[in-house]
Amino acid sequence: MSPLNSRLVRVTFAGPELDGLVVREPGASIRLLLPPRDASELVIPIWRGNEFLLPDDVKPTIRTFTPSLMEATSRQLKLDVVLHGNGVASEWAANARVGDSAAVSGPGRGYTITTNASDYLIGGDESAIPAIRQLLVAMPTSIPTRVCIEVTSLDVRVDLVHADHVSVDWLASTPGAPPGTALADAAIAAPIAPDTRVWIAGEAAAVQRVRRHLFAEREFPRTQATIRGYWKHGRAGTAD
Repeated sequence: MSPLNSRLVRVTFAGPELDGLVVREPGASIRLLLPPRDASELVIPIWRGNEFLLPDDVKPTIRTFTPSLMEATSRQLKLDVVLHGNGVASEWAANARVGDSAAVSGPGRGYTITTNASDYLIGGDESAIPAIRQLLVAMPTSIPTRVCIEVTSLDVRVDLVHADHVSVDWLASTPGAPPGTALADAAIAAPIAPDTRVWIAGEAAAVQRVRRHLFAEREFPRTQATIRGYWKHGRAGTAD
């Protein structure tokens, strides 16, 4: 585990077990199986007909992440985890040590960049930074790309990409407002052309505001926007 700033840490997984895990598209996800809070040993769940369960019939602790980096040649998978104090994955990441066990599966389907788009609008919160980084790396230099990222503090800013076609606005969370308010406000106010492509991810209620604005008020084509709720404010243990 290596700190990136006051809110983000990078956890590196390594070993021959990662052979065959290839992330081919930006924004693809992997699933992370962790030991329960009250246990140090990792137990692999068993398929019980319609779901995976542990031997005592308890649901396993599984969280979904976008890999920050996959290095197939060195058999390393790197995940950036937000530390917020009340999630299973954030607690695990804060205390991870060399030799600790976890299991990963995937990857899930990623995102295909539309190379003939006039421009891109990309938005997210801290949980979306790894996916946003991947999208920017894969984005053709011919496509102007606007990025807005909401963070709890501007001290959380990280390097993403240095390129003339990309502009990044870091938004401090609105004091006293629900998470994602600054992100949703910025996305709703952004100019969007007929051929713009939109990719936004973050807190579920906030991105739902953006979804309603785009599809109901602007009548923006659904095929040109990908909007994902990564976590839900107030739901204990899910905001990892």
